[in-house]
Amino acid sequence: MHVEFLLEEPSAEAALGLLLPKLLPAGTRFELRNLHDKGNLLSNLQNRLRGLASQQIPDLRIVVLVDRDDSSCQLLKQKLEDTAAAVGLPTKSSANGGSFVVLNRIAIEELEAWFFGDVEALRAAYPKVPATLGSQARYRDPDAIVGGTWEALERVLQGKGYHRGGLQKIKAAKEIAAHMDPARNRSRSFRVFMEGLAAL
Repeated sequence: MHVEFLLEEPSAEAALGLLLPKLLPAGTRFELRNLHDKGNLLSNLQNRLRGLASQQIPDLRIVVLVDRDDSSCQLLKQKLEDTAAAVGLPTKSSANGGSFVVLNRIAIEELEAWFFGDVEALRAAYPKVPATLGSQARYRDPDAIVGGTWEALERVLQGKGYHRGGLQKIKAAKEIAAHMDPARNRSRSFRVFMEGLAAL
């Protein structure tokens, strides 16, 4: 199997480069395509899907991962689903348990929620972060952090003396993802992402 990942940002590329060997079966080939921002990914998605389909790569699967940000999750997911349908590629949602080519997934609210979902990994990268972080009310549900997830991560890390000049998202993604254990992640959107990969 060959899996193409279409991503909206370099920090997702950095994190998945370290996480995917833990999530995909041994021997799975994958390629990470960083499209640099969400607008670019969404506006060029149909052409990207069409181009990949035309290459007739054996056992090709495509994973599209975007941040929800402030978008409606349902509307964003429908846009992704409609784009794949326009190219004639079945998605996990449209296949009703059958075989599919495209897996559309949304990080809620942003990729950084996945880091909050694994406090142990966060602390392994940044030891001054308190072990009790995950039990604090505002961080208990990683996908429901208010006011921007990356901003919250920046506040937590800066409060402990890290990333004083501003959150270096790629650096943080690499440092945290290197310690992540997918099985213990509390982010629901991360677990749904893992389930989707397993269904591939």
